[in-house]
Formats: sequence, C-alpha cells, structure tokens
Amino acid sequence: MNIITSLFFFLSVLIIGLIPFPLLYIVSNFLRFILLRVAKYRRAVVENNLLICFPELDKKNHKRLVKLSYQNLADNILEGIKDFSMTSKQILKRHKILNPELLQPYLKNGKSIIGVTGHYANWEWGSLSASLQIKTNVVAFYKKLNNPLIDKFVRRSRAKFGTILASIRRTAETFEANANITTIYLMAADQRTLQKNLEKSYWVNFFGKKTAFLHGPEKYSRQYNLPVFYIDIQRIKRGFYEVELSLLTDEPRELPEGELTKMYAQKLEEIIMKKPQDWLWSHRRWK
Repeated sequence: MNIITSLFFFLSVLIIGLIPFPLLYIVSNFLRFILLRVAKYRRAVVENNLLICFPELDKKNHKRLVKLSYQNLADNILEGIKDFSMTSKQILKRHKILNPELLQPYLKNGKSIIGVTGHYANWEWGSLSASLQIKTNVVAFYKKLNNPLIDKFVRRSRAKFGTILASIRRTAETFEANANITTIYLMAADQRTLQKNLEKSYWVNFFGKKTAFLHGPEKYSRQYNLPVFYIDIQRIKRGFYEVELSLLTDEPRELPEGELTKMYAQKLEEIIMKKPQDWLWSHRRWK
C-alpha cells in the first residue's frame, strides 16, 4: 500500500510541478469543488467550528465563509505540493518576511528563538523561506508521515534551502541537540491536542471556549529562557504572502505559567477574527 501511495504522490509532485502558477489556481478551484461538494471532506467539522466561533453569522455569510475556507484548503494542498519544485527565487518572491531585523539583536548575541504560528494562510512555505531570509540555523517541527518513503522525500525537500525538519515526537531531543547552536525553532502549535496529552496541555479561552493548546512553545521557551515571536502569515493575493514578526516575550520565565500560551492564543484569535477564511477549520478543535 505504501508503494501505491508513494507512486501517486510522486506523480502528483511531477504534474503539479509542471503547472504554471496562474493555471494552478484554476486547478485549485476545481479541487475546492471536489472537497466541498463531492467528497464533502470534513464538512460537518468545518461548519460546526464556524458556528461555534461565529454564531452571529446569517445563513448566507456562513455559507460564503465555508466556501472560502475550502478555497484556502485547496490552495494550501496544491501549494504544499508545488513547493517541492519551487526555486529559491520563487519562494523569496512569494513568501516575504517584512521585518526579519527584529530577530537580529538576539541572534547576534547567540540567543536562539522560538517562532510560533498557526495553520493559517500558507504556513508550509515558511519552512523554506525562513532559512533563505534569515541566515542562521532553522529547525521546523512537523508531524512525521506514516509513509516512510514520502516522509523521507518531504524532509529532504524541505531542507533544500537549509531548514532542518524535526519530528514533534523528538522535540526534547532536538532542543537538547541544538542547545549550543543559535537556532530559530518554528512551531505551529494550534493543532488539536490528543486525548493522551490533555494533562500536559494548557487550557485557555479561545473563541469563548476553554481550549487545550499544545504545551511545547511554553515548555521549551521557559526551559531554555528563549524569546518567543509570533509569525503572522497573510495572503496578499493567491500565491503571494507577507510575513510579519512580533515579539510575544523575551523573558518567558518572568511570566506566570500558562500566560505565554494565553498570549499566543489571543494573538491567533485576533488574526483569525480579521480574516477567518484563511485558518484551517477542518481541525477538530472542540468536541
């Protein structure tokens, strides 16, 4: 089964790699239709999440937001495959960090940094663009894929411009291994927390509901006393993104436990509220 899945995946990489960007978004429109209307991929989850967060929306605007969220999903799927064939010039043109100079005082002093973001707009290209625009060691955490052939390919491809991909299952070992190396750690910490990890989670108010957030950013920023920056990725138009950095704290140990996660959740919520269609609503955030 892994071989069949791998063949389909590599064929997709080859075909999408040959498609020019203008045509890619015509294909994405069709993929959105398939996901939303035919397969109805997690449609109940998307609609329920949007009802929870935006109960004031009327039926027309709710329907519009569902459609736009599936367009974001389709764009992310195809852009995520397209990046395997993208050049450094294309990445720099399409995923630009506006204010990388904010990090320089810390990096010059040999201070590592944690960058947190959400599954918002195109977070995948960040693992490629960061190492092109900021000259230091970059580690991006990801969830290891079940297919070992595809997982190996993804890790090698994401590392083509210098970023190292590390499994979230080896977070502690990764921080320890890089303890003496000035490093930017990239973490998307808005995934649904697994039942077995609820005791480790931080519970914060998110869209008016108590929500479990992953403990990683807070745990390791406090353990190593690392500054934490929020990475705000905004879609300017299809295929083009601007990234703005903002400091959450450079003294995590001075904050009450749980406060950093609260700050992160509030920042993420503010961003989603302004442009909700660009968040990944197919996550099962609440049950």
